[in-house]
Amino acid sequence: MKAEQPHPLNKRLGLKTLLIKSLSLFSSVRLYNVIIVAIAQFLAAIFIMAPELSVSSILSDYKLWLIIIASSAAIAGGYIINNFYDREKDLINRPQKTLLENRVRRSTLWSVYFVVNGLAFILGSVVSWRAGLFFAAYIFAMWFYSHKLKRVLFLGNLMSALLAVLPFFVLFMYYKNFYPVIFVHGGFLFLILGMRELVKDLENLRGDLVQNYRTIPVVLGEKQSKQFYTLLTFLTIVPIAALITYFEIGYMQYYFTLIVGSLLVCLPLIWSSRRKREYLLIHFILKIIIGAGVFSILLIDLPVIISRLQTIFN
Repeated sequence: MKAEQPHPLNKRLGLKTLLIKSLSLFSSVRLYNVIIVAIAQFLAAIFIMAPELSVSSILSDYKLWLIIIASSAAIAGGYIINNFYDREKDLINRPQKTLLENRVRRSTLWSVYFVVNGLAFILGSVVSWRAGLFFAAYIFAMWFYSHKLKRVLFLGNLMSALLAVLPFFVLFMYYKNFYPVIFVHGGFLFLILGMRELVKDLENLRGDLVQNYRTIPVVLGEKQSKQFYTLLTFLTIVPIAALITYFEIGYMQYYFTLIVGSLLVCLPLIWSSRRKREYLLIHFILKIIIGAGVFSILLIDLPVIISRLQTIFN
């Protein structure tokens, strides 16, 4: 007897279920953000951390690839644990996206969480014991932030921005590159991320109130939150001015000039915003600024970069 063939409709339903669960998992780990950070680390290694090394030598350095993969795994794990603790709040603030993410069972997410964190620690340990220790501390910090610190006034925003910047610190450790320009760049990124976190809190005010999160908008109100955002805007201009005035950043100065204009445009927008969709627009602009900042690294010394890239293909 011939084995019974699966019905075409059942096959289509199975593929559809698999696709939905895959999208759910990708949404839970914020795959887009993970990829952006990986690209940023890669470009920073080539054009900022180790400019004296050839591109080919950097590309052939397996330890750099291990660091980038370990960082991506640890960040993905951080998003999973954050989603776990924020699930009830997110059902209020972004119900459709949360319902999609809930298509993957919690047991599966926990399995993925432990696998990616274990992978991050093992790969980091292969690079060096310091890198392994860094990733162990980073994983713990992600969990502690999601479990406790996220609900603490000011500290939650501070830790969120800091955790977003820390994956680049392991590159500082690896290349032993602690030039002042790198810290000024880091300060700029930290402030932009702080502004984004504050706008996210304004977006999610309703869910934070229900779940008793002590965010800045919940405790101080929208007006004072907007005042704090305005302060962060002008503080962000300080490292931008320093980078343009005191450091050789090449064509990247045009990126920073554009950023100053974008930040100043956002100020009247945030003061006139009253609804979630208006805050979403500002959040989107800040995400564009961060994403564009990744690729603007290529503008630091464009002729030299083109020359270095040509050596790869010659």
